[in-house]
Amino acid sequence: MPLEGGQANFGDKLKEINMALSEATMNDKIEVLHLAGYPVIQVRSATIISRDDVEISRNFHRHVLTPDADLSTEDADVVAIAGAVFTKEAKEAYATHLESQGE
Repeated sequence: MPLEGGQANFGDKLKEINMALSEATMNDKIEVLHLAGYPVIQVRSATIISRDDVEISRNFHRHVLTPDADLSTEDADVVAIAGAVFTKEAKEAYATHLESQGE
């Protein structure tokens, strides 16, 4: 039978359970790839679950940014890299690629 307030019932004994769970998300890998004459940025984010400051779970999510990407929701480190690699020439090469694909 569940008890209130983070308590667990072990037979006749009542034990208070105090565990601090925390979740943090961070970009743990940022890569620049060159595809068909233009760069893209691949970002891997890690979501880390910890119990009492000990990691118990780590999951990954990836997303790719092209030279025409909206960077308004990206972290500062991603924006800085994009500023360096998404040059005028890169944006033009990407636009040319899209035109050749009929997009």
